[in-house]
Amino acid sequence: ETQKDAVVAALRDIFDPEIPVNIYDLGLIYGVDIADGHVTITMTLTTPHCPVAESLPADVEMVVRSVKGVGDVKVELTWDPPFTIDRIPEEIRQYLGLY
Repeated sequence: ETQKDAVVAALRDIFDPEIPVNIYDLGLIYGVDIADGHVTITMTLTTPHCPVAESLPADVEMVVRSVKGVGDVKVELTWDPPFTIDRIPEEIRQYLGLY
């Protein structure tokens, strides 16, 4: 297992509070970049007014920081491109009943 695999596995333990799917499979994670144990996560939220807009990035930082071998963690929140249901993989959309 690579360090990136371990980080992705950790991200899959974080669930969106409004949708019963983890934030990675939901398509909220735009990038996972690792250099010398330093991890940068580029992510978005379902909406800018998401009720966890303040806490979710901090949760992501805390969970990724707990992965073995990870040093600094930087979470970059972006709205470009904006999140749409098209970012959700087809099998997850079917599970959620979004067609």
